[in-house]
Amino acid sequence: MTWASRDAARSAKATARSRAASTRSAVGRSILTIVWHLLSDDQATFTDLGPTHVDNRAGTQRAIRNHIRGLNALGYQVTLQPAA
Repeated sequence: MTWASRDAARSAKATARSRAASTRSAVGRSILTIVWHLLSDDQATFTDLGPTHVDNRAGTQRAIRNHIRGLNALGYQVTLQPAA
C-alpha cells in the first residue's frame, strides 16, 4: 500500500462528512505529521497500514468498548484477553 491509497480512503470518508477544502487540509496535515516524524527521528520507520485500517480499527475498538459498557451496565465486570 502507499500513502496515496490510505489517504484516499481517509479523504473519501472525510468528504462524506465535510467540505472538500477541509478534507484536503486534514489529509495534508496527516502527511505532514508523518513526514515530520520520519525526518526528526533517525530510527523512525514508516509502515503503511492500508486504506481500510481506519474503518476496521475504529469499528472494532468501538464495538469492544460498547459491549463492555453494556455488560458493565448489567452489573458484570469484564476482563478481555486476546484469542490465541
